[in-house]
Amino acid sequence: MVEFKVVVSDPKTGRAYNVDASGGAAGAIVGKRIGDELEAGSLGLAGYKILITGASDRTGITAKKGLPGAGRKKLLLAGGIGFHPTMEGERRRKTIRSSEITQDFVQINTRVTTYGEKTLEELFPKVEGEKKEEKKSAPKARVGKK
Repeated sequence: MVEFKVVVSDPKTGRAYNVDASGGAAGAIVGKRIGDELEAGSLGLAGYKILITGASDRTGITAKKGLPGAGRKKLLLAGGIGFHPTMEGERRRKTIRSSEITQDFVQINTRVTTYGEKTLEELFPKVEGEKKEEKKSAPKARVGKK
């Protein structure tokens, strides 16, 4: 059974939301390519359209837009997705995934292009683990040797 973690980024607010896609929702994504736009109703986002901007597999290998086929390929890279050179003129052979979404992917990165009736904040209630505004307290006194 196919299962993806879809990261939905909201360009208006700058926030990102995680959606677990399995079964039919994940099946709707399989076969699409990076750069394709799709309806997000199957992910629970009625009225929304999302654009696939990137993806990675279970080993962390990223997918590159414009690379035909499905699967991994070894490419000689001088920069960009999958390799960031540390020296000027550095090139390295790296393994990169093709742009077609297959069952081997774990995470799909998307961006909202068309908004629905409800806002994303209404669809995704705040989780208790999120950052909250902290109150600044008085500094604590140090006890010990000088």
